Amino acid sequence: MSHTTDGAVMGNMTGNRRHSNAIARWYRWMRLDNGSARSDGRKPLLAQPMLDYLVLLVVTLLLLGIGTLMSLSSSSVYAQMLGNSPYYFAKRQLGFLAIGIIAGLVFGRFSEEFLRRTAGIVWVVVGLMLVATLFVGDDAGKGNRSWLSVGPVGVQPSEFAKFSLVLIGAAYLARHRETIGEVKDFFWFLVIQGSVILMVLVQGDLGTALILAAIVLVQMWVCGMPVRHILTLLAVGAVGVVAMIVQAPYRMQRIVTFLDPSSDSTTSDQPLAATYALATGGLGGVGIGASKQKWGGLYDGAQNDFVFAVLGEELGLVGTVTVIVLFALLCWAGIRVAVRSQSQFLRIAAATITAWIGVQALINMAVSLTLAPVIGVPLPFISVGGSALVSNLAAMGVLLSCARREPAAQRYLDATRRRKPPRVTSVVDDSGSN
Repeated sequence: MSHTTDGAVMGNMTGNRRHSNAIARWYRWMRLDNGSARSDGRKPLLAQPMLDYLVLLVVTLLLLGIGTLMSLSSSSVYAQMLGNSPYYFAKRQLGFLAIGIIAGLVFGRFSEEFLRRTAGIVWVVVGLMLVATLFVGDDAGKGNRSWLSVGPVGVQPSEFAKFSLVLIGAAYLARHRETIGEVKDFFWFLVIQGSVILMVLVQGDLGTALILAAIVLVQMWVCGMPVRHILTLLAVGAVGVVAMIVQAPYRMQRIVTFLDPSSDSTTSDQPLAATYALATGGLGGVGIGASKQKWGGLYDGAQNDFVFAVLGEELGLVGTVTVIVLFALLCWAGIRVAVRSQSQFLRIAAATITAWIGVQALINMAVSLTLAPVIGVPLPFISVGGSALVSNLAAMGVLLSCARREPAAQRYLDATRRRKPPRVTSVVDDSGSN
């Protein structure tokens, strides 16, 4: 918004004194203004320097709490079907949660310069893992050759590919911010990001590839890349997605099922079961652990692709709305962090992490609500899946680090560090007694 427009809008506010204060507050909030103050000298809630950091931290912890609860409830039946303890997947998820928290703390403490220098290393390591899946990968019974078996643990490199694209894309675009519109720099950006997406597509994982593509498009938009480049990639990507759907019968069947859920196809079983689960939940749900659809209708999807449906059945509309609001708050705070970041690297990283989590959550919930065909993406922080959880928490560590580096937050933290506690001294006389 230009300065002229700003002045016109603020000038028009004086015409109606009764509404001027409310409109002014709304206007400052929409501008994400961090410097306004109330008449008593205190800053309003939305202008608190650490607000974004606290919102992101609290929302993440709440989602992790819900995810821990749902990992036990949603996976218990499927674990027993496999001949394991009902706590099998839940205990594994707790182990990955511990690893993910450590990853988030580590990446959250790294400096911007260190993240930029190591982005290439992360990209290479993830790329080698993706290549390895083409030769020694395992489908883990999912139909996609996307897993590497490390002893009893299965690692899904494509989940870490999301994190690597965030870092390498932000580092590259920050370095070439003045020349990214030129053919050579734009070409190498596409090679770096596109090679990872291509390897994921070769594995047959279209859902993850779509999330990766969304990350790249958001990076292009945030850095101010020419619109023609973005539209061209969108057109090429749309053609590619249609081609992959047409050439794979099971993907075509998913589209048919989406258009006609009552079809006789077995691929309609899980979407229909998800609908029944959400309808059964009502307002308050049937209670934790009391879901009926996880006993057969949702099968293995109860713990990942359709965990939102199980949550809706057991916790009802209250639970589903709570989760939606939490993800909305996360995206709101993430966007504020991106807007306020003065570093190009931090701005792009914050925006793309926010888009990654938000778009993936939206797609997963849309599938459970039968608003989108099944494409197989987990619900961040809630679905069972170790690789996804560790990758998500590492990304949140970076996003929280970006929030701490907001100018106002940095000034607040610097001022806090400068406040030294008073020194306690005693008076001693010449004889040495107090």
